[in-house]
Amino acid sequence: MTAHPTDTNLEHRGFALTGSAYYPTLVAVFTGLVLISNVAATKGIAFGPIIGDWSLITDGGFVVFPLTYVIGDVLSEVYGFRATRRAIYIAFVMEAIAAVTFWLTAVLPPADFYTNQAAFEAVVKPFAQLVIAGLAGFIVGQTLNAWVVVKIKERFGERHLWARLIGSTVIGEFADTLMFCAIAAAAIGISTWDDFLTYVALGWIYKTAVEVVVLPVTYRVIAIVKRREPTYQPAV
Repeated sequence: MTAHPTDTNLEHRGFALTGSAYYPTLVAVFTGLVLISNVAATKGIAFGPIIGDWSLITDGGFVVFPLTYVIGDVLSEVYGFRATRRAIYIAFVMEAIAAVTFWLTAVLPPADFYTNQAAFEAVVKPFAQLVIAGLAGFIVGQTLNAWVVVKIKERFGERHLWARLIGSTVIGEFADTLMFCAIAAAAIGISTWDDFLTYVALGWIYKTAVEVVVLPVTYRVIAIVKRREPTYQPAV
């Protein structure tokens, strides 16, 4: 028999339970995107110079990392703060396991026929520092993102979804980007204040812009999951 929220289970009013196949699927995608983006972030990227010697500074994680906030928004909107926090913790643990695995692989002696040890170390050794940066920014940013979504939903119900999605991203991405860049800058070779401020500003603006651009897709995914989750009841 399908379970339904009751008056005695108020924490799930306006949210779905996590027992269906959709929640673990979203958590798996969320975790995969976090891992991919942090490996890609080991490479610093510069676009330019744009004006004089000034360039746009970022890292390889910019390609997919904003999508973690899209999935985070879906989780927060449909399943609530506790379920989203659980997903954040799962991604946190898997990222830590990845860091330990990469570090051990780098320090173990290479086989005689393996000729890429230096290149491998150059990529994965900065990953440990990037993981510390990523975990700090990720925990703070994603938690704020989920909290803002849930609090605005508690105030307005199902209305103003756009405000929940964009408002949470602006706050969450800023906290995430600032913390990540403060720790990761040295790992990818950023050494001046101008480059650091550009790194932070570009990351924050870009990630927020991606959220706005893909807003129709986020709306669609949220609508599909809400419709197919048997325990979801609209907030009132």
